[in-house]
Amino acid sequence: MTKVRLGSRGSALALRQAELVTQALTAHWADLTVELIIIKTSGDRFAQADLRQIGGKGLFVREIEEALLAGTIDLAVHSLKDLPAEIPGGLTLAAFTEREDPRDVLISREPGGGLGALRLGAHVGTSSLRRAVQLLNRRSDLRVEPLRGNLDTRLRKLHDSPLDAIVVAAAGLRRLDVDPPHASVLSPEIMLPAVGQGILALETRGDNETLAHRLERLDHPTSRVAAVAERAFLSALGGDCHTPIAGYGRVIDGRLRLDGLVATPDGRDVVRDHVEGPSEKAADLGRSLAHQIRAAGGEAILAHQRATA
Repeated sequence: MTKVRLGSRGSALALRQAELVTQALTAHWADLTVELIIIKTSGDRFAQADLRQIGGKGLFVREIEEALLAGTIDLAVHSLKDLPAEIPGGLTLAAFTEREDPRDVLISREPGGGLGALRLGAHVGTSSLRRAVQLLNRRSDLRVEPLRGNLDTRLRKLHDSPLDAIVVAAAGLRRLDVDPPHASVLSPEIMLPAVGQGILALETRGDNETLAHRLERLDHPTSRVAAVAERAFLSALGGDCHTPIAGYGRVIDGRLRLDGLVATPDGRDVVRDHVEGPSEKAADLGRSLAHQIRAAGGEAILAHQRATA
């Protein structure tokens, strides 16, 4: 009997994602048992703080990666969108699961017709700068309010605060089987998803070849193509948590279309473009899109953010 120690955050969504991976592993290998180890990250400890002020989304993975490197866990399950563009030396992303719906969802307090139907000056809650700038680019009248907490907390705040609506990831709703009323899906044309949104990344130590080989069975080829392209785009831009960046890859008939976006934090200036090409050139396409966006005005946005961070 082989035991794998799986590290996860303790939120309901993180535990559900760990459960899905556990089920997939044990379905393939009857001789394998999975021990779940809950790790409280800095992002969990500072649940009410502004992520941009305390270190960005990497705070949700730092302690988990430290546990991997220390050998106290063997495997980590991450929402790929929470992983920084670069991972620590000695670790590897061994598998990317089949992508869940990558889109964002607007949930309103009252019945309505989605983003366009919100009242003038409506208050919209989101923890994501990427979501905020795209909302403001479409509706400059909106009042975007910071909103942290797990999914249950955010849904509760929609009804216990002056918020008119919130924006959350469709993937989280689907994995937790939550179907809130007055929800409308935002198309990628309106709200480009975060890099990696909807994909689970399975991370292990690079020297754990046996586990890495087993994890290959859980790797989803087209999700890997999208993940590689989107993360190459993010890495080539060199953006940080102060810069709104979005990226979304889709594979159709063996060809990859990758859309990307860089914006100013107020949503006034948005540079968006796309590339297409063979899926086996995913990383090259990601870097090519970053170059196009830099040349089209993204470099000025990135330089200004670096200077003012």
